[in-house]
Amino acid sequence: MAQEPASDTSRKQGPEEESGSRARKRFRLLTKGRVFALLLAAAGGTVFAGYGHYTDPGPLQTERVVVIPKGGTGRVIEALQENGILARGGVSSLFFKVAMYATRSQGAIHAAELKFPERVSMAHSLEILRHGHPVTHSLTVAEGLTAKRIRTLLMQAPALQGDLPTIGEGQVAPQTFFYVWGMERQALLHHMTELMGKTLQAIWEQRDQAALQGVITTPEQLLILASLVERETSLAEERPQIARVFLNRLKQGMKLQTDPTVIYGLSDGDGVLPRPLTHEDLQTESPYNSYLHPGLPPGPICSPGRESLEAAAHPASGNALYFVATGHGGHNFAHTLAEQTDNVRAYRRMKKAAAQ
Repeated sequence: MAQEPASDTSRKQGPEEESGSRARKRFRLLTKGRVFALLLAAAGGTVFAGYGHYTDPGPLQTERVVVIPKGGTGRVIEALQENGILARGGVSSLFFKVAMYATRSQGAIHAAELKFPERVSMAHSLEILRHGHPVTHSLTVAEGLTAKRIRTLLMQAPALQGDLPTIGEGQVAPQTFFYVWGMERQALLHHMTELMGKTLQAIWEQRDQAALQGVITTPEQLLILASLVERETSLAEERPQIARVFLNRLKQGMKLQTDPTVIYGLSDGDGVLPRPLTHEDLQTESPYNSYLHPGLPPGPICSPGRESLEAAAHPASGNALYFVATGHGGHNFAHTLAEQTDNVRAYRRMKKAAAQ
């Protein structure tokens, strides 16, 4: 039986078929081109929008100080979002990571306490995180504070961390100190005590040796004398006179009989009492009670300022042995007990008149 010839699949296309094939190819290329163009436009729009998000004002409504913690990018982003510097949500978080990576050549992110201005942009935030100056805190130690009160100041100071060792009385220089978040309290205390040591040594080397001869023989004794001067008067012009009275009494073997030493002992080193001293207080036993014990007390009773140290090292001249408050912030000085008695009576009359 005769078989039909197999179909010829390799035959040439006719003119109409060839033209249709070319048209279909052109359509596919055109379609792909349009898709690519659309994708390119979308990518460009994304980059443009991303750059806008990077440089546009951020959500922060008012200037804010923020602690940027250690621990990596995640914790940085968390701190920024919690404080309103970076918008919340995964999109902002992701874009911040991308921006931080893309600008990584500009420096590392620092853990610090930093100030961010109102409406800060992401670009500006990254600049602050990399190059911003940490917020500076200050702590003022006033002249005449005791070690006990200085310790309280240090423990209550914001932004410091860590505990403190024992603070020696008179070992801290009265001054305003500056520090940044995260500083160890012990490191700041070391700076305070180092400054006092240098100040005391410099003043000691320039002391009036003739005025102190036979009475004040060490820097430590000078520090004790200066602490008494500091607590007796706040008037700079009186300090050398107060120092002279104490030196004159020491030379003659007289008890110093200065109230601040009694207060120091009664207050357990606090340096202040919530009430006036009584005659009974003056008889209360304490190694610091200069009404009971001759000579200098066993240690300083506060941290004296530079002016009191200078006054102790360069006392006034004269033979005064007594002084009593005037009631107006200063003191009347006397050479004899009779003069002192008259000054005390005048002081009591003034107080009585003021109370009426």
